[in-house]
Amino acid sequence: MDWDLKITDLEGSTPEHSAVIVNFVAAVRHQLKNSTCYVYSDNVQYRFKDNQGNNKIVIPDASINCRTKSRRGNTFTDAPRFVMEVLSPSTENYDRTEKMQLYCEQEIEEYWIVDWRKKSVEIYLFDFKEDGTGYPYLYKTVTAQNKEDLHLVMFPNLKITFDELFDIGEY
Repeated sequence: MDWDLKITDLEGSTPEHSAVIVNFVAAVRHQLKNSTCYVYSDNVQYRFKDNQGNNKIVIPDASINCRTKSRRGNTFTDAPRFVMEVLSPSTENYDRTEKMQLYCEQEIEEYWIVDWRKKSVEIYLFDFKEDGTGYPYLYKTVTAQNKEDLHLVMFPNLKITFDELFDIGEY
């Protein structure tokens, strides 16, 4: 099969980028214990077909998947319910365009775009137009000024604070 793997998914990241991912996974992991959902870091890939029928593989920085029976090795074929991407200069455009559209097509319920440089979290949700096509919309942007508003919309019982997420130390 002809899988369209984006090389930008495999580029190295900064320690700050990695720290945000680790902070999210560490905060959420123990809260999902004894549930059917699992949190994964950026070592898990998802295999999808886009709306044009093209095969796509994406490796989100973090995801929460409740459909784990679709696992084949380190690849899932069912969409997770939540995805987080941490921006880096080489992937920002891809995360905001092609990846966001693919996540929308897969009906992923919640998508966070995290900018560790600006210390901001854009929370996107997906909805449907009258004709049935999906679209992403910006639900909320969380910064230091409204940091108490940070929460997972689709998982209201999971907690991570703004300060926990951005505890990236000094590099």
